[in-house]
Amino acid sequence: MSDKDLRINEQIRVREVRLIRDDGEQQQGILSTLEALQIAKEQGLDLVEVAPNAVPPVVKILDYGKFKFENEKKVRDSKKKQKLLKLKEIRMQPKIDEHDLDFKSKHVRGFLGEGNKVKVTVRFRGREMVHTELGLDVLKDVLKRIEGEYVLDKAPAMEGRFMSMVLSPKSKK
Repeated sequence: MSDKDLRINEQIRVREVRLIRDDGEQQQGILSTLEALQIAKEQGLDLVEVAPNAVPPVVKILDYGKFKFENEKKVRDSKKKQKLLKLKEIRMQPKIDEHDLDFKSKHVRGFLGEGNKVKVTVRFRGREMVHTELGLDVLKDVLKRIEGEYVLDKAPAMEGRFMSMVLSPKSKK
């Protein structure tokens, strides 16, 4: 439940609520909303609806500003721990030179080392479309050069004028 869904103080429009303390223990039991709001005001805190679907709805007396800040902090921390996978693409042609193939393979190895997925694509132009087996040979050659550092997600396949395969980094255990 996000902070936007929570109702506080006068926004709570039910007759009765179940009041609990900040530590989660039941404080007063079931009270009228006005009584619960009065108790919260006396303590200088807010009345926050934490379980609106319960019968009666559950409310807590707490400092709403602090509560909201703590929740936002948790969300920020969880986003920091996420690893975004990017898909990098390396393009080449079937008539690629040995040195260029080494260079491109080194880039593929680097991208995999950073934890990114890599799409290796061979583009066919004009009469090259007749010899798609040359493109397959190029892709197999790339796989030989980066031996043991990848997991093949998508085997080499033709997509229009392109033959491509997708590699992901080998998971470290």
